[in-house]
Amino acid sequence: METHYLKNIEFKSALELPALVEYQQGQVVSRTLAQNKAVSITLFAFDENEEISSHSSDGDAMVTVLEGTAHITVGDQEFSLAEGKTIVMPAGIPHAVAADGKFKMLLTVVFPQ
Repeated sequence: METHYLKNIEFKSALELPALVEYQQGQVVSRTLAQNKAVSITLFAFDENEEISSHSSDGDAMVTVLEGTAHITVGDQEFSLAEGKTIVMPAGIPHAVAADGKFKMLLTVVFPQ
């Protein structure tokens, strides 16, 4: 029997990550691929003008834009990110994500051990 550490994802297949999470009107939808003490990997789909308000994390968070554009605030700096761009949000620093239109991202958070 094989042991798997990822979930909610097909193994041994070439996948298109944006297709694994669907837009829903007026919502932010997520699909967790891994969640443990060391790491969290989650796909997100934001409907137009949806957001995740300012918060902080105990781990370093990395956002990779899969589709669309968003404004991402890290501390007192604001960044506009489009498909293919990545930003790292350091642990303990407040950050927020606001979709400009329909927007998909991959969030990876690495926690201290």
